[in-house]
Amino acid sequence: MCEQFEVTPRTLRFYEQKELLFPLRDGQKRQFTRRDRARLKLILQAKRYGVSLEEIRQVLDLYDLDDQRHLQIPRALEVAERRLAEMTAERDAMSRTIADLDQEIARTRRHLQTAPRPHSADRSSAA
Repeated sequence: MCEQFEVTPRTLRFYEQKELLFPLRDGQKRQFTRRDRARLKLILQAKRYGVSLEEIRQVLDLYDLDDQRHLQIPRALEVAERRLAEMTAERDAMSRTIADLDQEIARTRRHLQTAPRPHSADRSSAA
């Protein structure tokens, strides 16, 4: 499971502790089911999008409440749309900040090009 999803055993134990994965236990060994693999795939995808673990857990838990996924899919869509709106707002804010910084750099360069430069004689006579 670690190799397949490129995660550490510690990551798997963490998700198990957070009640996101439920492997079968055989002593110290954990047997991950097809369901666990599907859940881990969804967890990692949602984490990549910046969804909180609590929201991920809530969406995954809806699957258990409703076999037809009538509750899970609309909730997952709601979470995804909200996260997309947040990411879009963050991107727009970052774009404005980048444009501001670009303008400041250009202004500073123009200032340096037009500012009188002290001559080396001026510096030595001022000392």
